[in-house]
Amino acid sequence: MNYLSVEDISKSFGIKELFNNISLGLNKGEKVGLIAKNGAGKSTLLRILAGDETPDSGRVVFRNDIKVGYLAQKHSFDENKSIKEIIYESDNPSLKTVVNYEKCIQEGGDNLDELIEQMNVLNAWDFEAFIAKIVDNLKISDTSQLIGSLSGGQEKRVALAKLLIDSPDFLLLDEPTNHLDLEIIEWLEDYFQKVNSTILMVTHDRYFLENVCDVIFELDQKQLFRYEGNYSYFVDKKSQREEEDLSTIHKAKNLMRKELEWMRRMPKARGTKSKARIDSFYDLKSVATKKIKKDNLNLDLQMTRLGTKIVELHKVSKSFNEKHILSNFSYNFQRQEKLGIVGKNGTGKSTFLNIITDQLSPDSGKVVVGETIKFGYYKQEGIKLKDDKRVIDVVKDIAEHIPLENGKTLPASQFLERFNFPSELHYQFVSKLSGGEKRRLFLLTVLIENPNFLILDEPTNDLDVFTMNVLEEYLQNFKGCLIVVSHDRYFMDKIVDHLFVFEGNAQINDINGNYSTWYLANKNKTELPKKAKAASTEVVKDVEEKDKKKLSFNENREYGQLDAEIPRLEKKKVDLEKKLSTENLSVEDLTSISIQLEALITEIDTKTDRWLYLSEFV
Repeated sequence: MNYLSVEDISKSFGIKELFNNISLGLNKGEKVGLIAKNGAGKSTLLRILAGDETPDSGRVVFRNDIKVGYLAQKHSFDENKSIKEIIYESDNPSLKTVVNYEKCIQEGGDNLDELIEQMNVLNAWDFEAFIAKIVDNLKISDTSQLIGSLSGGQEKRVALAKLLIDSPDFLLLDEPTNHLDLEIIEWLEDYFQKVNSTILMVTHDRYFLENVCDVIFELDQKQLFRYEGNYSYFVDKKSQREEEDLSTIHKAKNLMRKELEWMRRMPKARGTKSKARIDSFYDLKSVATKKIKKDNLNLDLQMTRLGTKIVELHKVSKSFNEKHILSNFSYNFQRQEKLGIVGKNGTGKSTFLNIITDQLSPDSGKVVVGETIKFGYYKQEGIKLKDDKRVIDVVKDIAEHIPLENGKTLPASQFLERFNFPSELHYQFVSKLSGGEKRRLFLLTVLIENPNFLILDEPTNDLDVFTMNVLEEYLQNFKGCLIVVSHDRYFMDKIVDHLFVFEGNAQINDINGNYSTWYLANKNKTELPKKAKAASTEVVKDVEEKDKKKLSFNENREYGQLDAEIPRLEKKKVDLEKKLSTENLSVEDLTSISIQLEALITEIDTKTDRWLYLSEFV
């Protein structure tokens, strides 16, 4: 059953054309991810579908009897209203009845019997429980709070609650996971997997795209391409499409040489020249001269020399009134360390970073920073520039020429082009950039300073997946120290080698492994290999480990079991990889095997770490 038809819509802003005559159709129950580079028009397309923006041409048609809900990146709630008032503003009959029933109970009224009857007819008792569940899972604890007192993350959760409680048939979602902590992102992912609504979402969260979506749309070079599968399927098929396009262009060029000779050979005045062949030549020419534009973000920047002393924290404590962030926390950073930080919002992650960079003083203890350390701090709140500042001036204010890894330098204009800012954007005002382009510009200003200790606080918000892929490659090869605070699980898995898990109340656990290792262990309630004790004490090896000479009976038995189990898991991994390479696999089978393989690899890594530890005492 068709829910949405988009026919030949185009949109431009001044001389910048975002898309041209694109069409798409969505059926009931489809869950679709929309992917494109920053500035390509993803959010604009969603606003057009939501009716908040008008296309230059074409039309958008939704099925008449469905309700459409839209989650924008920015919300315009009345700051003087409470969370409850915002959430309960709706035309939903069940929700209206619940509101009237609760008001009658609280304030008294003579129509209670009538409202109870309406609750029964609409089955609104279940709806009341549904509201409570949504509010609870989105961690909205006090619905009497005024909107004006909320942080960006809290406001995002209110917007999500309002949308989900309204239960639309069709959901338009623009970056639904931005500013949410991991626990809520995982709940939301599970919710969207199960809900019957049709979904079209713009998101940079690749696990979300992998686990929720069954269709991917790519907006590329002003055209829309459809892929019948999840994110992994898209990556594979996009590569195939680009190879096929290159092959088609190559063949067209070869054929065009022959046709060009024919065109030149034939006399201009001769009337017998085939008009069809001439038309065919110009069609061939348009294919042969087509350019496959590949934006390869180039990050070969010079890094300031890194000495032996990095950063040392000695018995650092920090509290805000009764809220404890750090308590006697000690830690020494090592060369080329790649640390990920996870934890719920409000547990002190950003406070920890501000203490390291001397932007916030500890209550007690000290932070010692090596003489050669040069911080590059990408903050969550993003870039702070005047709207009338031009892009080129943002870079020139820092440096006219940028040193590269090979010892050469680049002028600001060429460096911008290597950072995917084409020449037509150099004299554009910052206010005219998309959210993702502003983020990329801010990242540029951090990296251009040539830091050797990078701190990235939520770097992936609003960045497109193509930029993130290149950023990941750069960070994997980064020779300095790195701290990443991120709710992007895919990003964390690829970059970090251990985690600080902020549990709250000054409890910080240092865990060996990436996000998936930690998540699967939590899910299965298994013991994780820890690099450190809880942060309320010094991060040093436990005395028992230090004095350990041999394994206990139970550890010996565990070692023997792991010794036999790991080869079996490795064999299972090989079998799954063979299955994955089998031709003619359905999308469902491909997805299922990929998920199994990913979980199996994580399990092998976790058990191998444990086996290596035990083997030291055998």
